[in-house]
Amino acid sequence: MSTYPPLNALRIFESAARLESFSSAADELFVTHGAVSKQIKQLEEWLGVRLFERAGGRVKLTDTGWRYLIQVQDGLDLIANATSQLLQPDNQRRLTVNSTPTLAMHWLMPRLHAFRDSYPDVELHLVTSDRDISRLDSPFDIAIRRGPGDWPGHIAKPFLEEWELPLCAPTLLKRKPVHNPGDLAAHTLLYADTRPTAWQRWLTLAGVPELKPACSLHFDRFSLALQAAVDGLGVVLGPLPMAQAHIDSGLLLAPLVSPVVPVRDYCWIVPRTAADDATVDAFCRWLEQEAGSMPPFSPSGPNGTPTMRHAAAD
Repeated sequence: MSTYPPLNALRIFESAARLESFSSAADELFVTHGAVSKQIKQLEEWLGVRLFERAGGRVKLTDTGWRYLIQVQDGLDLIANATSQLLQPDNQRRLTVNSTPTLAMHWLMPRLHAFRDSYPDVELHLVTSDRDISRLDSPFDIAIRRGPGDWPGHIAKPFLEEWELPLCAPTLLKRKPVHNPGDLAAHTLLYADTRPTAWQRWLTLAGVPELKPACSLHFDRFSLALQAAVDGLGVVLGPLPMAQAHIDSGLLLAPLVSPVVPVRDYCWIVPRTAADDATVDAFCRWLEQEAGSMPPFSPSGPNGTPTMRHAAAD
């Protein structure tokens, strides 16, 4: 017991380090800023090291603090997972999956019934977030993010490739045809804050890096930009396979079948403390199988629209 630091101070340290703010930690834990500062000081004195650098009213983790945070988070995750399993019925396992909103809505949810059919005793808890996993407010069994990333204390593996190409509603295309990348200058381009450089990357590879659209619309989430395209408000740079259902249903068309720009793969990410969990392993294997069972990708399918392929990640 003598090697245990003050546990309350440890909890406050994890919050302050994750949020990089004593004030934010105080708000999260419903204590005062002074209480957070006092507990951090107590922990530093107990450890005999500085965990934070303080300058101009701001705090920043030291290198020692970063290393300690990773290990502390692993320990707290282990406690949280053990407690969660203990509080559940013997025949039920709760699995928390933290996914980006776009993948959850357009790829994962339409397929979840297959996993539930195979594992009816698993209670799935799906949470969506765009935040880095180091800044999440609650523990998870599996996270899904685009990678590769810097995820210390976790194991990760790419399982799903993604491509981007322009998509728009058929009614918009009838009014303003698009035969080559330069024709996009007559259109409104739809942007998502979560993919800020996507259009510029595509336009550069298409050979029109200086193209100025007639108008631009910006959205904080890609799902809104995608819906705006369905509603005929403009052209979105849609990711495949996320937008494949919209293409298959005829809600969106791909006026230009090239260039099809590859972007970062989606990865499953698991805390090392959960690496040997059979249910976690089963879900990760299921993700890989679902991605691997997708039909091949061809820039121009039988009707002149894209169809998907899956290829091994680099």
